[in-house]
Amino acid sequence: MRRIDLVPGTEYKIIQDKGLFSYGIDAILLSHFSKAKGVVVDLGTGTGIIPLRVVDRKGVTLVYGVEIQEMVAEMAKETVSLNSLQERIKILNTDLRDLPGILGKATVDTVITNPPYMKPGGAIVNREDNFAISRHEIAATLEDIAAVSEQILKPLGKLYIVHRPNRLVDVLCTLRSHGLEPKYMQWVYPKPGKQPNLFLLEAVKGGKRDFKYREPIVVYDEKGKYKEDIYEIYGMSR
Repeated sequence: MRRIDLVPGTEYKIIQDKGLFSYGIDAILLSHFSKAKGVVVDLGTGTGIIPLRVVDRKGVTLVYGVEIQEMVAEMAKETVSLNSLQERIKILNTDLRDLPGILGKATVDTVITNPPYMKPGGAIVNREDNFAISRHEIAATLEDIAAVSEQILKPLGKLYIVHRPNRLVDVLCTLRSHGLEPKYMQWVYPKPGKQPNLFLLEAVKGGKRDFKYREPIVVYDEKGKYKEDIYEIYGMSR
């Protein structure tokens, strides 16, 4: 069943389907963490939440949302039309590995991606299932994302990614092996005293080796309520 939701922190609306994978807090945190500018590409855009969150930022000229699943890409296109953003957000229903041939090499300023977290072989999955494709590296692997990002990004272009702590070494090593130097990382903790369950990372194509941390994010307080920072990230008041 479809529904129309308000995109947090904006006046835009987004079409979602309860039977398909919907965006979560990781996409909101990632869009807030990213310093998008110029031509932006969101790899695995889903229904387009990240393009809608960054399109109005100063310095952003055009946003591409790349989605391999046809049904999901069509919903994203409908959302773009609903908000009259067809000239500023382009949804590409394509395999991300084809992007260098579509967009050209070294043409993009910013890549943002909220990729599938589960590596291949981690579980038995239905390759046709929307949830499986969104959660598991079926349609694209971390290696694919890094290789394509290296090709389409301009020199010193930036990549922003959210991932799980158990894949940190994979992410760092894969990005560096493709000339995408990790620069800043931010841990995300669900509650005080708990282990982190996400991290946000910025990498720069051809950047110098100088790795730094930003202040960690804690989502919930001891009472299970959103912390003030989260309301600010969502663009909402308490």
